Amino acid sequence: MSRVYNFSAGPAVLPEEVLKEAADEMMDYKGSGMSVMEMSHRGKIFDGIIKEAEADLRDIMNIPDNYKVLFLQGGASQFFAEVPMNMMKNKKAGYIITGQWAKKAFQEAKIYGEAVELASSADKTFSYIPDCSDLPITDDMDYVYICENNTIYGTKFKTLPDTKGKDLVADVSSCFLSEPIDVSKYAVVYGGVQKNIGPAGVVIAIIREDLITDDVLEGTPTMLKWKTQADNDSLYNTPPCYGIYICGKVFKWIKKMGGLSAMKEHNEKKAKILYDFLDQSKLFKGTVAKEDRSLMNVPFITGSEEMDAKFIKAAEKEGFVSLKGHRTVGGMRASIYNAMPIEGVVKLVEFMDKFEKENA
Repeated sequence: MSRVYNFSAGPAVLPEEVLKEAADEMMDYKGSGMSVMEMSHRGKIFDGIIKEAEADLRDIMNIPDNYKVLFLQGGASQFFAEVPMNMMKNKKAGYIITGQWAKKAFQEAKIYGEAVELASSADKTFSYIPDCSDLPITDDMDYVYICENNTIYGTKFKTLPDTKGKDLVADVSSCFLSEPIDVSKYAVVYGGVQKNIGPAGVVIAIIREDLITDDVLEGTPTMLKWKTQADNDSLYNTPPCYGIYICGKVFKWIKKMGGLSAMKEHNEKKAKILYDFLDQSKLFKGTVAKEDRSLMNVPFITGSEEMDAKFIKAAEKEGFVSLKGHRTVGGMRASIYNAMPIEGVVKLVEFMDKFEKENA
């Protein structure tokens, strides 16, 4: 069986050369006589793996020295609670609701304090990014929260909201390392790695050091205090060692590809091929406001559920898998993360064109 073109939203496609390298090292990592899966997280070899991964990530993202990089567990969903637990000193925060995950983070924050909806695009099924130039932010808010790229709905913040001096927290799960960002504009940048960086089970959090204190909400579990994790260099308990090892390999692959500006160029090329086709197609149409389109997740529909189902089935037969849209949107969604080669998108568009002609 040859490899398929995997358009899954996550766990998602990984670079083939990374998978091959990991396969080569599966039984014996660099002469250690064992797999990374088997070695102690306290041992010298794994210590080298996690330190090198962090150094490469700092290099790729140009992370300032006053930010800690943590490799954590629990998924972005657990982090929805960690943010208010560690940051809600005044028990009040502002949330911009641009999709399912921002909404879930907002609901979670309500458990710990007053979460205020600053703006939302729910009125049009989250198909656009609301205007965030003058939000009703009050002085007593601890932070402003966004989900920067909306995996399900295919929207992306092209400009960051004006937080009026308040700390910005961003969930970047589905656009992590897809383009350069200025880390210093954020207080916290975090994301699950299973979309653009590695296997499920790792969350990478980049947190400004002044936010890492003992002053957390009462009842915060030891494990979920950022200070616990930072003081122990992500090794307070056994971390997801193998996942971190794969992330490290992906960082090296990104460097080899030319870094984040090269990634952005590569991703823009791919997205343009697909969006250009959708814009001229009579059968398929994109669901997102043009100015807010994501480079990573491209939802589209035919307007008929039967036709959508027929297309998904036919596509799968041709080796284009995981194109079914999220249940809240329906239709199709092509996730075209860093590791999706351009030829995958070209071939998908050729197939869509053929399908359209046959079903006109």
